[in-house]
Amino acid sequence: MIARSFALALAAGLLAAFSAAPSFAQDYPTHAVRIVVPFGAGGPADVAARLIGNVLQESFGQPFVVENRTGAGGVIGTIEAAKSPADGYTLLMMSNTQTANESLLTADKRKYELMRDLTPIAPVNYSDLVIVVNPSVPAKTLQEFIALAKAQPGKLNYASSGQGTPYHMAGELFKAMAGIDVVHVPYRNSGEARSGVIGGQVQMMIDAVPAMAPNVAEKQVRALATTGRQRSTVLPNVPTAIEAGVPGYEATIWLGLMAPAGTPKPVIDKLNAAINAMVKRPDIVKLWTEQGAVPMSMTPEQFDKFLRGDIEKWADVVKKFDKS
Repeated sequence: MIARSFALALAAGLLAAFSAAPSFAQDYPTHAVRIVVPFGAGGPADVAARLIGNVLQESFGQPFVVENRTGAGGVIGTIEAAKSPADGYTLLMMSNTQTANESLLTADKRKYELMRDLTPIAPVNYSDLVIVVNPSVPAKTLQEFIALAKAQPGKLNYASSGQGTPYHMAGELFKAMAGIDVVHVPYRNSGEARSGVIGGQVQMMIDAVPAMAPNVAEKQVRALATTGRQRSTVLPNVPTAIEAGVPGYEATIWLGLMAPAGTPKPVIDKLNAAINAMVKRPDIVKLWTEQGAVPMSMTPEQFDKFLRGDIEKWADVVKKFDKS
């Protein structure tokens, strides 16, 4: 009798939960939503998160507040999001830093598993990177920089915004494919790394085109190559690394949104629809095109597959530069 009563109560509870889900999604959000950005202010993820927050606030009538939680190559902010309630009121602005960290950092250092502890919402955009040097570096071309590095192995260095970031991984891949030994100098965020190469504390950096293009235009740094398959529309006079003599070299930074695992599917779908509508808006497309960023649009399921593929891709890269 007790067992039957318990079973009926459990069934009633489940029925109530399922019947409430559509209503919950329909009403969502009823108060402020925070977007955790595990990177520093002023970088591509931070800038994109603030734009997305403004657009989502317009769409849903509730604040979407950006919260920068930096440190440990994106790990601290990712943990913060992963351990938050799965109610749709905490989102994570992430990039290929998170997919690279799955192989670059051991589970005890990460203290989370990306595809177990978070659920995909939607990608946002991607952009090519640009390889720049401080103007004091005598190399005027990528091949000249490679020759300079080969002539003095371990003497030159390059900046990144932290261990496991796309800029770090792009640098290690470049080292492996170019056959050079330059020392990685991780900074706390992109802004500090950018200041490091502009100020001459480091010789080289690989940075996102939208972020570094203004510094190239002001001749604070010298652009040697971009990292896409085709030349950047923002830096059309700069050759690709492939053109400049590193066959097959390609690297990008992409951005996307995830939520804590267990976030109701109707909420994920509602956010996905809003973000996909945003990235297709003519004004957003125009803005990003001018900055060198390309919109991305996927369903949550497609983004899930994309993330798993990117994890495998970076696992192969880590093996490659570990061997080198």
